[in-house]
Amino acid sequence: MRRRHFTKILATIGPASDSDAMLEQLFLAGADVFRLNFSHGAHEDHRIRYERIRALEARFARPIAILADLQGPKLRVGQIQGDVAELVVGTEFRLDLDPAPGDARRAPLLHPEIFAALEPDHVLLLDDGKLRLRVLECGPDFARTLVEVGGPLKPRKGVNLPGSMLPVSAMTEKDRRDLDFALSLGVDYVALSFVQRPEDVAEAKRLIAGRAAVMAKLEKPSAIARLNEIVELSDSIMVARGDLGVEMPPEDVPVLQRRIVSLCRALGKPVVVATQMLESMIERPAPTRAEASDVATAVYEGADAVMLSAETASGAFPLEAVSMMNRIIERVQQDTDYWAQLDRTRPEPEATSADAISASVRQTAHTLRAAAIATYTTSGSTTIRIARERPEAPILSITPREDIARRLTLVWGVHSVRAPDANSMEEMVATAGHQARIDGFAEDGDRLVITAGVPFGTPGATNLMRIARVGEGSDHLRRS
Repeated sequence: MRRRHFTKILATIGPASDSDAMLEQLFLAGADVFRLNFSHGAHEDHRIRYERIRALEARFARPIAILADLQGPKLRVGQIQGDVAELVVGTEFRLDLDPAPGDARRAPLLHPEIFAALEPDHVLLLDDGKLRLRVLECGPDFARTLVEVGGPLKPRKGVNLPGSMLPVSAMTEKDRRDLDFALSLGVDYVALSFVQRPEDVAEAKRLIAGRAAVMAKLEKPSAIARLNEIVELSDSIMVARGDLGVEMPPEDVPVLQRRIVSLCRALGKPVVVATQMLESMIERPAPTRAEASDVATAVYEGADAVMLSAETASGAFPLEAVSMMNRIIERVQQDTDYWAQLDRTRPEPEATSADAISASVRQTAHTLRAAAIATYTTSGSTTIRIARERPEAPILSITPREDIARRLTLVWGVHSVRAPDANSMEEMVATAGHQARIDGFAEDGDRLVITAGVPFGTPGATNLMRIARVGEGSDHLRRS
């Protein structure tokens, strides 16, 4: 089960992929993490999918992370007479709290929080930016707007307010129910949608209380204004480019993606690049050249993972999408400039023993052409700090904790293993060598660079680097 790709693949589960057979095929093709999208499906649907993934995990004896993606505060227009209204450029259009079905002159917008945030000259975008309205006059229960970009408006289409800070929490009542259910299942990550401020992340972390890692989805320009604070507070980050591209100029999104990935790497926070990566593969068995280049760009930038959404959830070619993403990642890794780029952008180590050892481990593994780096970890922090260095050698992460083993499957370059902690130096070397050999990373005689903390099993106490050869201490394993 050794993966050749260092950048991980996150696949969304939906009607096209929730059979036992398809899940297994996606896993074997390269999917490392599976996403449950709580914007769709009932709790029982997600329970069945969760149980199928855990059965797959048991069958292959490999940890698999599961991400529960909360819907967040979806803002939508209400019902429209005849199921469509044509908005004409230059005409006025009213939005209000009246639930009566709308027409070409007005529509219900049953979100008082939107009107509370509006001011004259603000822009409203409908249907993912296809329609554009400019506010002429507004009050606590209405907005009179001018249609700047017209077209058909259908019921329940989304509303975006670029440049406006909405007085809403990132978690709705539905999200709180979904969160309770997801945590009762045992998910490994919870993705928080439409984060606007660090307080949104703090609220989620208080509710989750360590039972899962928190992934903040960056979809709002308001979040970018406080980017450093949000990244520092989160356990991981998702660059959700779809909504970012609606609320800001498209030409700004690639620059922002690069900035976010760089910041996450500097702070040692796993980062996922998501949305529309292989979108044409929803209906076709091959991507466009632009899509292949888009995936490759995220890989070159050093992202921890790239995500497939509808491609694997509802598309006609879920297996082909994962296989293609895997091929793109592996092809980029064959490019010497990929590794040179990671070297050029490597962040400076912080003045801590963990970072000093992490930097030394990368350099030692490179100098000795080590087959793998083995890290003993209880909290996962040492493994993440070493992954931050983006070493050329794969990272074999050994932890006694099942939850940490699963979470680390999202992290760049990490092959996660659950095993008892070592009790002695001899056992540490023997177990690391044995695991590297049986998982296909090394053969007898190959070099390993090993990190651990002494006393063994002490969280946050990484203070040891050891160079060893596979096969050392094998007598110890046989005796035990």
